[in-house]
Amino acid sequence: MTNRIPSARPKAGTDRGIYTFIAVFSAVLYTVLLIAPVVGGKLVQQFGLTPTELGSLFSLELGSFSLATVPAYLWLRRVNIVKATYVFTAVVIAGNLVSGFMTSFPVLVAVRVVTALAAGSITVVLLTLSGKTSNPSRAFGIFVVFQLIMGAIILSVFPIVFANAPVSAIYWTLAGLAVCCLPFVRLIDGQALRKAPAAAVPAAGERLRTLHAGKFVTGLAAVLLFYIGLSGVWSFMAQIAGASGIGLSAASLVLALATVPGIISSLVATLLGDSPYRRTFLLAGYLGLGASIALLFGTPGLLQFAIAAMVFKFAWTFILPYLLSSLSDLGDGGHVMNTTNLMIGSGFAIGPILSGVLIQSSGGFTSMLAVAVTAVVLSLIGAMTIQTKRQKRAALAPATQPTRADATGM
Repeated sequence: MTNRIPSARPKAGTDRGIYTFIAVFSAVLYTVLLIAPVVGGKLVQQFGLTPTELGSLFSLELGSFSLATVPAYLWLRRVNIVKATYVFTAVVIAGNLVSGFMTSFPVLVAVRVVTALAAGSITVVLLTLSGKTSNPSRAFGIFVVFQLIMGAIILSVFPIVFANAPVSAIYWTLAGLAVCCLPFVRLIDGQALRKAPAAAVPAAGERLRTLHAGKFVTGLAAVLLFYIGLSGVWSFMAQIAGASGIGLSAASLVLALATVPGIISSLVATLLGDSPYRRTFLLAGYLGLGASIALLFGTPGLLQFAIAAMVFKFAWTFILPYLLSSLSDLGDGGHVMNTTNLMIGSGFAIGPILSGVLIQSSGGFTSMLAVAVTAVVLSLIGAMTIQTKRQKRAALAPATQPTRADATGM
């Protein structure tokens, strides 16, 4: 028998393969959301859009990205996810290619909605597979950190590279990035989400089902409130700085630099992975997030604003992997993370609108910040309520992993 040289490529269906799949796709799929300011400027130049029209386009695109959760209830556990991911990725590629040729704004909106639905459908697969790994906190950390790294790169490179290019060049670049994702689809097990859960619910478990259902609703509320609070504040950080007499250039520099602690915290969460200290990590993260919002009350100076922004971004991205893994612990069904994704999108949509109404009605930021702090505190209570014993998951982890390292489901 000849010795086989070990392959550097991760095997399909293994944790390492899933982690790689998550890293590549999360970085690329969220690019279009991260470069919205760059795309927006080009669209205004090309189509002569009003702020309302531009805002509607981004709202519809982001909304479609999140609403992909709804049809996923029907197909997620019934299809081969390798084949489904190939199809959705092909739609993303085609959508970005076609977007570059559009001369009609209404048709462009329709194409962007379809493209976002496909990208959102892949995101549902990413989140669901993250919850099925042996270390969900690490998987969710990878999901966050590669988005942030890609965001830091493109926000520094795209404005320079595409300064004099039409919007079509940006859309075609996005199509090219999606093409680069295709070789990584085979790293997942196509049948992973169709496999029956290994652990059955106890026969005398009616109270257990009720408890888990209650915890699930509490967990969803925690995620929704978390995103309402953070998106509502982050959307108006520049306005808060301006009202305090901080110049736009200084505020923009601070917000750009805040990406660094965001990347660091998500890297820390990724390296730590699942831990018996998850409750402590969540508590520390929430306290940091609440404190950072508290620093924004009144008229913060530049240093105070900078500290608030840095702590805010650090706490935000440190909390997220552990909050998502807390939800995944409540059940192995694919619809757990699917529904969680819907809450994320809903929170992102509600937060800025609610904050805008509060700011306009009160003429200041105090009421908005007070509501944000309240949302963070309630989210913390919910996150603490849904915590489960870590040894319980450890005992079940081997049974939930794919048994065939080379399974692709094709």
